[in-house]
Amino acid sequence: MSVFASPRFLPNVMWADAVSCAATGALQAAFTGVLARLTGLPAPLLMGTGVFLLAYAAAAAFMASRSTPPRTLIGLVVVGNFGWAVACVALLVSGMFPVTAVGVAWVLAQAVCVIVLAELQWTGLRRSRGGANMALA
Repeated sequence: MSVFASPRFLPNVMWADAVSCAATGALQAAFTGVLARLTGLPAPLLMGTGVFLLAYAAAAAFMASRSTPPRTLIGLVVVGNFGWAVACVALLVSGMFPVTAVGVAWVLAQAVCVIVLAELQWTGLRRSRGGANMALA
């Protein structure tokens, strides 16, 4: 059996999403000032996205803990993760903030992480319960 065909694949990916968001959110909320100085990103942006990531981590953990993954919600997560990646790139190319090299690395690491997670979530949705059926309901 392929790892992608495992009934635990999609919940495991959601757990990975929850853990990565909890870690990033906790770092941003707990060390806002330090990260603002290191990254060149504004403290309110770091705090706001940090708090959002903590709330999102709780929602992702809830989805991961269900015996039957909520396919529609996870479909929205896929869209949201791709949107987060686009927002990360837009932030960097906009030149709105004096982002340092550390800041570029911090933002690009988030973008890469959510792209990988979104792709894995999408794969899990396609291969779970509906097989080739692309419906998310």
